[in-house]
Amino acid sequence: GGLGNHDSSQASVTQSGISGIAGNTAVRTGVDTTNALTRTNAQQVLADVNAQVQIAKANLARVTKDVERENGKLPYEAMDKGDKIDEQWFKGDGYSEKGKEIVAAIEKYKSDMKAALGNDVKYKTVATDLDNKFSTADIKDGEGVTKKFLDYHYKGFPSIASLTKLSAMQNNVKVIEANIYNIALGKAALEATSMNKYTAIVVLDKNAYFQGEKVTGKVVLGRYDSNTKPTSFAGPGRIDPASGQAVIDMTAGAVGEQKIAGKFTFLEDGKTVPLPFEGKYVVVPRPSGANISADKMNVVYRGLPNPMTISIAGIADSDVKASAPGLASAGKGKYNLNPGGGTEVVVSVNGKLPDGKSVTDKKVFRIKNIPGPQGAIGGVVGDTKGAKSRLEVSQVSAKLDDFLYDLTFRVTQFTFKVPGQAAVVVNGDRVNAQCKAALARASRGDVVTISDIKTKIDNAPGIVTKKCSPVLYEIQ
Repeated sequence: GGLGNHDSSQASVTQSGISGIAGNTAVRTGVDTTNALTRTNAQQVLADVNAQVQIAKANLARVTKDVERENGKLPYEAMDKGDKIDEQWFKGDGYSEKGKEIVAAIEKYKSDMKAALGNDVKYKTVATDLDNKFSTADIKDGEGVTKKFLDYHYKGFPSIASLTKLSAMQNNVKVIEANIYNIALGKAALEATSMNKYTAIVVLDKNAYFQGEKVTGKVVLGRYDSNTKPTSFAGPGRIDPASGQAVIDMTAGAVGEQKIAGKFTFLEDGKTVPLPFEGKYVVVPRPSGANISADKMNVVYRGLPNPMTISIAGIADSDVKASAPGLASAGKGKYNLNPGGGTEVVVSVNGKLPDGKSVTDKKVFRIKNIPGPQGAIGGVVGDTKGAKSRLEVSQVSAKLDDFLYDLTFRVTQFTFKVPGQAAVVVNGDRVNAQCKAALARASRGDVVTISDIKTKIDNAPGIVTKKCSPVLYEIQ
């Protein structure tokens, strides 16, 4: 029926099938928008929609009466004229009261339909359809001139053209009505009926894999639907209002496998529906430079706590274990290696991958003794010269310049020899009375030799140091 039959008496469509679903609902002039947002019953939504559809169809039927009739039928021989509509709908450059009434009726239909649907996300597409198909906004014609809605579509057109457009509008009412019923009754939704709307999505169990590791996951069918927007989101990011997608914005955690989790909340049939999610990602160390090593310099020194950093890329420090004789952990990938006897020590490393498998490696280091230091008089290394009086008060010391470790040597014994005099063995780091007596017999140009210098390293009393080089002091 409807206006497509060119008979206003048929403008109202039989609703026997609808009433069995939505109930026998009296035609109302509006919808209570106060309660519309809290509706939880699909049957009530259908009843409200049914009422608005009846109003819209009745209004459209009344509009068609503006086309002249003869004996209740359309005068087909005069349908090429449109002066009747022009006279009743327009006044000057604007609308007549009748024209304003028509536009107001369309706008009321839209607003009341939206109120009936409420905020349920599954009706989002229908709400968009209402705005598109029943827009009364001004329109720019082909010449760039902006015209009002009725002016653009109906002014100056033949009656047959206007009737066709009114019939199309009535058909749009029917289409939207049918779409709402399909959604409310659980039938295929507007955009979900076709498999073309779906995308195959690859969901891997994690987002990083090691070479040779088994890649696991699944391929699922899903839709990227900008109309399905959550009412709330709890997680590492925020909701994009335009797309309804959660945009992740966070800082990567510690090295190794990490979890990302949260929850969406949707409104469906007036009820809150939570949708939790959880995923995994792997954090690897950021490259900070090239890995350059001198193969012949893999050396550790006996008796010293040689500091080391031991790690495996992509594995957290807590999942890396290192072992070697004399190796002790200092926390967070740091170790100290104090080797014992022998000429080599092997450092073995074991790391646990996120999939439970292990990766192992090892490295061999040569063990060397601490080099012997150089003797010094008054802080001066090697040969020096000066007065007797200076030598008498100077301290005998030992230094190891340009060494990797900052070591402090303490002299415990040395031999003092003046030419022509007996050698004097001194315990300590300064000349004694015997040395001074021998020094008194020395002449200008004599060279005093300080040799057999024995030392110990502060804070490392167990280390036996190598022989220290002698010092020559020329008397002036």
